[in-house]
Amino acid sequence: MADTPNLTLKLLIKASPARLFKAWTDPSKIVHWWGPHETQEGSVEAETDLRVGGAYRIRFKTSDGQQHEASGAYQEIVPDQKLAFSWTLLATPDQLSTVTVTLRGEVGGTMLTLTQAPLADEATLASQRASWTGAIEKLERFATRGGKK
Repeated sequence: MADTPNLTLKLLIKASPARLFKAWTDPSKIVHWWGPHETQEGSVEAETDLRVGGAYRIRFKTSDGQQHEASGAYQEIVPDQKLAFSWTLLATPDQLSTVTVTLRGEVGGTMLTLTQAPLADEATLASQRASWTGAIEKLERFATRGGKK
């Protein structure tokens, strides 16, 4: 059996771990940064039940008018340090993976590391890399503005 691809992204963000953790877990903050670059402004809807086993659901539209939805359940929550959750897209419900976000305070900000595994194939890896890269870049802009919109 061939190894399935995994995704890892790292970025030093000039914001505290607490601010970034809140941005990942508070629906009123998620709506300001979630989604790939082509997400339509104002189209993000987020629901979270922040407890182990609690569900989340995030919906958004892209500039081509397509509706997207990601959902899952929280698997591990360490405030201001780590968040792990199951991940599935409505369009591909058979492709379940786990996303883990770690936040490590460093001089100058927080090292955010995102991993997602397993991924179905190289095409899924490329798609998820592009989507998460866009989202994390938007998160960085949001968080460095003080988490306010």
